Amino acid sequence: MRSALIVVGVLLVGGLLLGGKLVSSRNELVVKREAIDASWAQVDVALQRRADLIPNLVSTVKGYATQEKDVFTNIANARAQLGGARTPADKIAANGALDSALSRLLVVVENYPQLKSNENFIRLQDELAGTENRIAVERRKYNEVVQDYNTTRGLFPTNIAASIFDFPRNDAYFKTDPGSRTAPKVDFSK
Repeated sequence: MRSALIVVGVLLVGGLLLGGKLVSSRNELVVKREAIDASWAQVDVALQRRADLIPNLVSTVKGYATQEKDVFTNIANARAQLGGARTPADKIAANGALDSALSRLLVVVENYPQLKSNENFIRLQDELAGTENRIAVERRKYNEVVQDYNTTRGLFPTNIAASIFDFPRNDAYFKTDPGSRTAPKVDFSK
């Protein structure tokens, strides 16, 4: 009888320890998921700041480059796509389209030397450059937080708690566009 009580006591203590570890792992995953949401909010703020600056930049450039209508249309479409995106993955994809449209705008700017010396344009370009730097920093932080969550989620015994309490892997990372790995050609001979 006494040995049966000891076995029951050991099983009870073992069950409590395992239950405590599962609850602790679940709480850690909740904290990390909230960190992802907070980090995403910072990325979203930086993206919104850029989206708010773009109409002013486009208006300034339009005054000089009226025949570049397709570039402005692409920027407007990309900005609308970003505004309509709801999930981080959708916003990441829309952000890539906006990056591409903005790079084409900067090519247009290179063709208009009088625009590059315009005071309003210079100020807007500086604001946009600062915003792009903020976006890069926030993207990096977001990717680090997602990586931390995914790493913690995959470690034993947290992976058991993740599957029990439905904490799926988050694969919404910012990645570089394959075309961005090639350096742009600069030609000063013209």
